[in-house]
Amino acid sequence: MKATELSISGAWEFLPQQFSDDRGRLLVWYDAEVFADALGFELPVAQANQSVSRRGVIRGVHWTDVPTGQAKYVYCPQGAVLDLVVDLRVGSPTFGQHEVTRLDTIDNRAVYLAEGLGHAFVALEEGSIVSYLCSTRYAPARERIVHVRDEELALAWPADIEPIVSERDSRAPTLAELRTAGLLPRYDECQRFYRAQRTRRAGPGPG
Repeated sequence: MKATELSISGAWEFLPQQFSDDRGRLLVWYDAEVFADALGFELPVAQANQSVSRRGVIRGVHWTDVPTGQAKYVYCPQGAVLDLVVDLRVGSPTFGQHEVTRLDTIDNRAVYLAEGLGHAFVALEEGSIVSYLCSTRYAPARERIVHVRDEELALAWPADIEPIVSERDSRAPTLAELRTAGLLPRYDECQRFYRAQRTRRAGPGPG
């Protein structure tokens, strides 16, 4: 498995090696050792989620307040999606920018995003499945949303797909409204949280 850091700090892509024969294919879509070697800590898994979406469904842009936040390791075992990681951390060098990764059953890539980063995707095929390994359990009181059509973010949605968005997501505030209300995560606070989590997860060194 190959781990590659994306242009937004805290976001990584994982590309597994595939083994094929006349029976089909085998791959490892999450490897704890590869993850720990790349990021310097182990991924805690408190909850595993799965969604099934019609073609055109857009889910997002979601994140959870930091602390405690919710990191995600995202994989698509059926169909295909365009996965977006959005930097919503005020003060980040890449604030307002996003990374797009196609997740499908051809390359079988996975994406990891750290706490405080926004996440969204659009389903490119009917019945697309997205599976998530989450660092914390779902906490609706701490979940936040920014509008998927926010002009300031200018997210890269396919022009040839009719979008399907939930009523909740369609009523989400803009980035400017969230920033004015002080509801966006702060980059410096996220960095402190990452360092503390890394120390806690990695455990004490040899002594």
